[in-house]
Amino acid sequence: MSTASDRSDVGAGPGSDFWVNAYRQMLRIRLFEEQVNELYTRALMPGLAHLYSGEEAIAVGICEALTNEDYITSTHRGHGHCLAKGASPDKMFAELLGKEAGYCRGKGGSMHIADFDTGNLGANAIVGGSIGIATGAAFSAKHLKNGRVAVCFFGEGALGQGLLYEELNIAQLWKLPVIYVCENNCYNEYTHYSETTAGDICARAAAFGVLTEMVDGQDVRAVNAAANKLVERARAGAGPAFLLCNTYRYTGHHVGDINREYYRSKAEEQTWKTTRDPIQMHGAWMIEAGIADAAAIEAIEAEVRAEMKTAVDFAVAAPYPGPEEVEMHVYA
Repeated sequence: MSTASDRSDVGAGPGSDFWVNAYRQMLRIRLFEEQVNELYTRALMPGLAHLYSGEEAIAVGICEALTNEDYITSTHRGHGHCLAKGASPDKMFAELLGKEAGYCRGKGGSMHIADFDTGNLGANAIVGGSIGIATGAAFSAKHLKNGRVAVCFFGEGALGQGLLYEELNIAQLWKLPVIYVCENNCYNEYTHYSETTAGDICARAAAFGVLTEMVDGQDVRAVNAAANKLVERARAGAGPAFLLCNTYRYTGHHVGDINREYYRSKAEEQTWKTTRDPIQMHGAWMIEAGIADAAAIEAIEAEVRAEMKTAVDFAVAAPYPGPEEVEMHVYA
């Protein structure tokens, strides 16, 4: 998340420190996901994980527009959202490995991480499952008059869930401070969204009178600019918004989805990685703008790689929860 000092050296907009931090945050997500894949291939991680690589600009651009007290809800592809909102990599890795030191004491795993201290109300394995939670959080914020905003992340696959339209309707009627962020990474698991989603995506939300915008999800500056405007608007009491972020996931639907050529080509993947990578794009812009040079960017990468190694080592060495915990934190 950003602070006022981050935005003080370039007029009223974000300053150099802000954009360097945004680069670091995106890189942290990317290298975190690389380690998750490594843990899976080494058979150290139980179950599967859905990687966020390629989509980092969305989580970072939006969460940097939020305060620590603002809320987010996440998805089965939620590591990036958790980290961008302030989660610690060591506790994240511990959760993925089923260890007691994890955010949910190892019981949530990859798809159910929550961190209330940073306003993260939780990831959700159900497609669109957190939409109602975010809307409820926004309702509470309005009722309590605490000035908080809720952001709900979901993929384009959730556009087929009726819950989304019920929540858009009630949020607009009650002018709730909630932003619905659709991360369109092009594929509903193994099917291109154009084969499953009819009509104009933005028109769906606009039909309820909800303010709707579309942005390049690979451009962290564009995402952040849109998020700042919509967050300030929601905080001022003007109601909900729908933000469509067009992006791309570099890896398979999950870590076990390795041979993907039956539904998308290697050439397509390579094009996105070489011409539309959010981290490379932002790094190149920082160099051009004189915010950082190549040496500074290399130093950030070395720093983050060391951070991830330390976090993985911590998680691998951490103990599993004891059998006496089997009935702890069980509410249904």
